[in-house]
Amino acid sequence: MNLDELKAMYDFSGRTFLVTGGTGVLGGVVAGTLVDVGANVVVLDRSLDPTKGVADFAAPTGWQAKAVHGDVLKRDSLVQAAAAVKAQYGPIYGLINAAGGNSPKATCSPDLSFFDIPEDGMRFVLDLNLLGTMMPCQIFAEQMAETGEGVILNYSSMNAFRPLTNIAAYSASKAGITNFTAWLAVHMAQNYSGKIRVNAIAPGFFLTEQNRFLLTDKETGKWTPRGQKIFDHTPMGRLGTPEDLLGCSLWLLSPASSFVTGITVPVDGGFSAYAGV
Repeated sequence: MNLDELKAMYDFSGRTFLVTGGTGVLGGVVAGTLVDVGANVVVLDRSLDPTKGVADFAAPTGWQAKAVHGDVLKRDSLVQAAAAVKAQYGPIYGLINAAGGNSPKATCSPDLSFFDIPEDGMRFVLDLNLLGTMMPCQIFAEQMAETGEGVILNYSSMNAFRPLTNIAAYSASKAGITNFTAWLAVHMAQNYSGKIRVNAIAPGFFLTEQNRFLLTDKETGKWTPRGQKIFDHTPMGRLGTPEDLLGCSLWLLSPASSFVTGITVPVDGGFSAYAGV
């Protein structure tokens, strides 16, 4: 393979990608980079007016893309979003499922034992992560089945490999995403096309604004006890940055990984490989 052929593998010009959770830090860095390499990027945004169709979108970090109204837990809004994107750009080639999260209502704490976690707290986290990945695949991958090609990148988590304390519903839902990724990869290849690939990444621990003061002390900047444990268990000696996701994500979305499907790749600085001794 010559250099031009290698560069062509990472040329996404004319390809249309839809990103759920693209307004978040970890989803946004991949979405912004896809814009930089020529892709048509549409971010799913539930706060957008559904009557606007595909609208301009400016991320806080500066990259420009498009956005369309859609809620990963509302099938009708996903169907409407898929139609709007197809009308403007043609069939969707790639889907990135980065939407997800946790809730204090589903997290054990000194004030909330596992036995007292309310049903609505658990259901919210399970639905947001697992159903919020499965339903977009149902709607947007149907266009891939029609064209016979496409890529899906799901966001699992290190919790799928090594469940963390206190967050049972989050850990279980991310393990479900890893399992579903393998299932869907086989289903799409056997029933529709071997050119439709489904993979996932499992981010380790990234210091973002969302978790900064769970891992570091707001006053001193030093690790909290939980942050120190994570740091000590990461052989590379640091937490991740959002940009650390780019190499693996672009590889899984590109023809460079054309014979790779059904896997979940840890991007974790060695956390999942280290037994602690």
